[in-house]
Amino acid sequence: MKIQILGAGKMGAFFADILNTEHEVAIFDPNSDRLRFIYNCIRMTQPEDIRVFKPEILLNAATVKYTIDAFNTALPYIPETCIISDIASVKTGLETYYRQSGRPFVSTHPMFGPTFANLGSLSSENAIIITESDHMGKIFFRDLYSRLKLNIFEYTFEEHDETIAYSLSIPFTSTLVFASVMKHQEAPGTTFKKHNEIARGLLSEDDYLLTEILFNPRTPAQLAQIRKELAGLITIIENRDTDAMREFLKSVREKIK
Repeated sequence: MKIQILGAGKMGAFFADILNTEHEVAIFDPNSDRLRFIYNCIRMTQPEDIRVFKPEILLNAATVKYTIDAFNTALPYIPETCIISDIASVKTGLETYYRQSGRPFVSTHPMFGPTFANLGSLSSENAIIITESDHMGKIFFRDLYSRLKLNIFEYTFEEHDETIAYSLSIPFTSTLVFASVMKHQEAPGTTFKKHNEIARGLLSEDDYLLTEILFNPRTPAQLAQIRKELAGLITIIENRDTDAMREFLKSVREKIK
């Protein structure tokens, strides 16, 4: 199968690497420097080259901020039958875009990144396939993610963004707040070091990615819950209320079972 990838960032390079052994893969990025370490693929810096390649699947791996812009750049040069796809972590606006495009599409979200995941062993990682996607597109990505041993879930566009608001916005926000008040420690404890490692990994991600995940319209409701729980914990600590603290810890342990 002929697969065109848009964007030679971390995830674009990852998909190029895992797909080029069984498919003919081309990767487009206007920044030629990002293509230097892409191997066994056709490398493109001009969108016109996509027309000559005639892809059967277009995989948009551009940064979240530029997902729709990347589609708009490439769509004039692909066949009408080409399935267009994205791996965006926030799907806001994409459902409407796909419907208006009139093209077959498949939207997925591999819920891991090169920063934290062991790309050689992904059996503990997850991927989401959007229910409204084209049948053949879903078959392609389900097969791909199965071969990567990912745990696959199927959600609607709406369910996906609700899940991401909970599963990414909460830990991202908590980590950013921790890092914002962090001070250098000469002799850090184990817990501090673990949190510090998570914070460094998170902050190595693209700013636009972090921004778009946190700007998910459903994030504020999740943050309101954090604010509520934090206010209650502050009150317990200020009052040195041992009984209330034990109840709080009991409740937290129940939630993480």
